[in-house]
Amino acid sequence: MMLSLQDMFSGTVAADGTKTGQAITATAISTNVTDLRQPNGAPTLVDNGILGGDLWLVVQAQTAAAGGDAAKTLTITLESDSTADLATSATVHFSTGAILGSAITAGAVLARVRIPSGNYERYMGLRYTVSAGFTAFAILAYLTPDVQRNVIHPGNYTIDA
Repeated sequence: MMLSLQDMFSGTVAADGTKTGQAITATAISTNVTDLRQPNGAPTLVDNGILGGDLWLVVQAQTAAAGGDAAKTLTITLESDSTADLATSATVHFSTGAILGSAITAGAVLARVRIPSGNYERYMGLRYTVSAGFTAFAILAYLTPDVQRNVIHPGNYTIDA
């Protein structure tokens, strides 16, 4: 799967392919917020759920939450707003619900969802809402047209020739 830096909400990818996630310790918005408009700023609203076919949001824990963070929760929301800090009147387009800190393990996929249709304001980003302060863990979040999936089939079966 190819990743574009323009489609990364949280984290960076170095020239050698090394990925560095956004550290999450408290409620915050994603490091990168996407400006969905052309330089002239028009139109006011766009339905990003239908632009260019399927577009997926993938959020993955790069590192695990510390053991003491097991009972704390993280909620991830995809939001759009008229301002880049998502602070004016953000519209929530998707929410994960509360994810227990014990489920935040290295490599865990915390969200994998097709971007829903809807009226998106100019800026789109993620908000990470925590129930209490976490020991830092790292998140990678990005948009992609190709979702990487590892399909595990049940064992103990034979295929007829």
